[in-house]
Amino acid sequence: MCGIVAYVGKKQAYPILIKGLHRLEYRGYDSAGISLYNHNRLNVYKKRGKVADLEAEVKDKDVSGTMGIAHTRWATHGEPNQINAHPHYSQNGDLALIHNGIIENFQTLKKELVKQGRTFYSETDTEVLVQFIDYIRTSNSCSLLDAVHQALGQVIGAYAIAIMSKEDPHTIIVARKGSPLVIGIGKNEFFAASDATPIVEYTKDVVYLEDEEIAVLTVPAKGKAKMEITNLKNVRKVPMVKKLEMSLSNLEKGGYPHFMLKEIFEQPKTLRDCMSGRINVDLNKVSLSGVIDHKDKFLKARRIIIVGCGTSWHAGLVGEYILEKLARIPVEVEYASEFRYREPLIYPDDVVIAISQSGETADTLAAVKLARQQGAFVYGICNVVGSSIARATNTGSYTHAGPEIGVASTKAFTAQVCVLTLLAMALAKEKKTLTKVQLERMIRAMHELPEKIEIALKKNPGIADFAKIFTYSRNFLYLGRGCNYPLALEGALKLKEISYIHAEGYPAAEMKHGPIALIDAEMPIVVIAPNKGNHEKIVSNIQEVKARKGRVISIISEGDTEVKGLSDFYIEIPETEEFLVPILACVPLQLLAYHIAVYKGCNVDQPRNLAKSVTVE
Repeated sequence: MCGIVAYVGKKQAYPILIKGLHRLEYRGYDSAGISLYNHNRLNVYKKRGKVADLEAEVKDKDVSGTMGIAHTRWATHGEPNQINAHPHYSQNGDLALIHNGIIENFQTLKKELVKQGRTFYSETDTEVLVQFIDYIRTSNSCSLLDAVHQALGQVIGAYAIAIMSKEDPHTIIVARKGSPLVIGIGKNEFFAASDATPIVEYTKDVVYLEDEEIAVLTVPAKGKAKMEITNLKNVRKVPMVKKLEMSLSNLEKGGYPHFMLKEIFEQPKTLRDCMSGRINVDLNKVSLSGVIDHKDKFLKARRIIIVGCGTSWHAGLVGEYILEKLARIPVEVEYASEFRYREPLIYPDDVVIAISQSGETADTLAAVKLARQQGAFVYGICNVVGSSIARATNTGSYTHAGPEIGVASTKAFTAQVCVLTLLAMALAKEKKTLTKVQLERMIRAMHELPEKIEIALKKNPGIADFAKIFTYSRNFLYLGRGCNYPLALEGALKLKEISYIHAEGYPAAEMKHGPIALIDAEMPIVVIAPNKGNHEKIVSNIQEVKARKGRVISIISEGDTEVKGLSDFYIEIPETEEFLVPILACVPLQLLAYHIAVYKGCNVDQPRNLAKSVTVE
């Protein structure tokens, strides 16, 4: 959840590290810090707040040096303040360390270190880790690498770390377990980061560390830079260098005021990219390589279990409706955060689909590992090439949505639902649960979807106008039926995430079983009411709301005069197939949440307390 950046080379480290921290701001954080080697010492500067506050803090300080580490912290152990911010020193100031993840046995280690005379200044597990490494190093008179090996062999939990010593001004040691870390290889220089966003500006050559691997990055004053990778068993590994597909332009706002708005408007392109090579309208063909290569696993599956968190869980719920309707196979959708702890029944003939934008979500990754341990076939749907979930699953599909910088997911959601829909159509074709005519109609509808989203995006000015009215609303209720019920959940989540207004998604038919008690003239009700699937029932639900003076904002199909007449505000979307409505209708819901948040003066791209990549449980 936090962000790591490290650099060792010939250039000045500070500009690279600060720019890297800015690139990682999208991940969510509450404090930032930096450590630089200069003049035979490790200078640590840190500050609660934003990276800009850290820049102001060091404005008149010595930030020279060609080796350094930097960090944005999302508080886990200890409140967000300057003392708890990273980097953390060892007691003698010889070592500085930054860390993502959680050391679960830090209290036990801390008690033993206190007995040995160690003093602690922060409440963090990270300070315990750097003190533990230093204690092993000084007690055993061993090298820093040996001390890191020994310490990481004894800690319990997840980590991505970068550590440096004032005794070696040319070397940074990095390691990971359960938290992502990528190494960039430049010309006589190395970069390390939580993801590729701080690196892509400088190099396309990267190495993704695997769990329990340690890399020593050395750039001597004279001679060539070298990287050595071992694991906790001291087995050496030859680095596998891969090419980044990310472009620097993906990380810029491109003239938009916020990344979130840019990413909402990118959805026609991302859907075209997602479908590219997977559907062919002329040949009436739909195919996913992950299904083709493992067709028997899907055709013989007893059931499909979908696991995900947050927006990815909502995508999975939409997928449940579509897979069961088109492919006629039982589907269960589970919160990944609950899945591993309830001792689920998993069978060898189950297919588990794991969904994660980042591919690093700790709860989802744990669910993947559990499913594989119990013999299930695991299919991953994620956005980031080379991510942990992409490597841990048997096969899968990338969404090709491109980097998503806004913390509130937009284009990732539509791309995830797109992949699930393609999967359902591919299975339906193999299982012959759809006629040729039905399949041809659905392929054509998928092909037309990006153009229809472009039409929906033209409603943005009107949505911005009426969104002002709801700036001071305290509660929202979102209603939908069928596959639009998960969309109601997603719409409510978007509003909560970025505007801090309480919102709840509900099945429209269930409204009268409780939530109807909340409805009055002050309660905005967002209703997803296309003219497909139980339309007359959703009209009845709207009438129940209006009878109690609720204010209705409806998402309707073009030309629907009945729901329009019942609505205080309405947003028209083009007609499409019922199973594609969630992809199309989510666009106005995203825009509504965005504009309300902007009018409230909220930080749309970096909402409080949230992190983009949730790498802790």
